[in-house]
Amino acid sequence: APDDYSRLGVALKAKVSHSELKLGELQPNLPVLPASDNRLLPPTYQGAMLASAEIPGLALQAGRLKSYSMRNEAGTSDLQAMVGATPYRQVESDAFNFAGGDYDFNAKRTRASLWYGQLEDIYRQGFVGLKHSQSVGDWVLGGNLGYYDANEDGKRLLGNLDNRAFYALLSARRGGHSFYVGYQGMFGDDGFPRVFPNVAPLGNEVPTFMFASADERSWQVRHDYDFAALGIPGLSTTLRYLRGSNVDTGRGFEGRDRERDLELAYTLQGGPLAGLNVRLRNAVARSNYLTDVDENRLILSYTWKLF
Repeated sequence: APDDYSRLGVALKAKVSHSELKLGELQPNLPVLPASDNRLLPPTYQGAMLASAEIPGLALQAGRLKSYSMRNEAGTSDLQAMVGATPYRQVESDAFNFAGGDYDFNAKRTRASLWYGQLEDIYRQGFVGLKHSQSVGDWVLGGNLGYYDANEDGKRLLGNLDNRAFYALLSARRGGHSFYVGYQGMFGDDGFPRVFPNVAPLGNEVPTFMFASADERSWQVRHDYDFAALGIPGLSTTLRYLRGSNVDTGRGFEGRDRERDLELAYTLQGGPLAGLNVRLRNAVARSNYLTDVDENRLILSYTWKLF
């Protein structure tokens, strides 16, 4: 790798009423193209997008992205795709187009989403989602449901693609405890398609494995604890375990994978570095068709408000 490299990105903005147009360097965060900050230089995109919130509770966005800058380069590249766990670096697309919106109602306890994404000449993908939270006594119950439907587009540069993905992540919170249980299923001939090398916007997407290979079924259990309930604000832990099976590896055997993540995080509450977040993450991932991973990460996050 080079000893050093850098990148400067500029975006122009124009706003009228509750609508805003952006041109230039962009970091959209969408169900069909989520933002990723798990590397020192997150991927950014070059293009145009329009966001509108003229109707109370309804947020609409649309845009066209022509290129991107990956986490390990100073320049820009044409857009590429990843299907399941396989990147296709030899195939490039001219643009990624998107449109959709989120509607919040029921005193903002419920959100309905409808989105469309198209990586030109590679794949097109639709998404429908529903999120809800509800207080029941001392508990706060939540649900996050999503369904994706994707197939090939235009010139079919990767051939025919067929993927339908469903996920459900249910939660229950009381005091400092938050409990989660999740299910995710891949249906069709192929794994989940996404823009490379971005993260996948799925319920079982985790730091190491994404559990989105062809025909994969996966489960997740998770526990978070916020130590503010014990009088230690800023300190939190996460323990998560996922297991996947039924993977069509194309090699004559069923693929299986599993991952265990343990995270300890603390956000400084005062002093000149107030807001600095320090996270320690240990991950152990095992698979009979992917590379096994043992890793430890130290993650420092801090935001400066310039004006």
